[in-house]
Amino acid sequence: MPLRAVAGFLAAVFPLIATPGASFTLLVQRVSGAGRRQGLLVAAGTATGLYVHATLAALGLSALVMRSSTAFAALRLAGAGYLVALGLWSWHRVGAQRREAGREVDRAVGGTYRQAVLGNVLNPKAASIFLTLVPQFVDPHRPLPPQILLLATAQAALVCAWLLTWTVVVARAAAAFAHGPARTALARVSAAVLVTLGLRAVVG
Repeated sequence: MPLRAVAGFLAAVFPLIATPGASFTLLVQRVSGAGRRQGLLVAAGTATGLYVHATLAALGLSALVMRSSTAFAALRLAGAGYLVALGLWSWHRVGAQRREAGREVDRAVGGTYRQAVLGNVLNPKAASIFLTLVPQFVDPHRPLPPQILLLATAQAALVCAWLLTWTVVVARAAAAFAHGPARTALARVSAAVLVTLGLRAVVG
């Protein structure tokens, strides 16, 4: 695949990456509450979700889901329900995290990664990238799976770079509010945003 095709794909997908969504909100919440390591987990989970979508696209399963109104609606509702549940759970856990911070961080290591993976896998917009943008940059005369994998890898690298950059920014900002109500307020705002994203997915 020509380098210009990869560059063109990244240029097309970057505005979508830069638009704050579930992964960004989860990153802000986790990093502000438990440190930079959580940003690595969110980035890794998001990248894993992208590879899941790439695999499904290469197998042709994503196209089947997107063409079926019932399957697409089910995926959208599942993703919306997950975001709402995650937001409500996060809101409830704010107080508990403050009371048992050490144990909560240990449990959150696996939880943060899983939440990032599910948040991406259950996002129909993430799947649509491989059905609307990817076909414009692949060579139909060559095997498609390797090309899709290459574009997915490029996208995952860009997503990770973007999220890890914000990890540093959020961690520094959180350090300035390490004590007091500001940190709790940020966690609650992040939880509310997750719920809002889920509700918007239902009506959108």
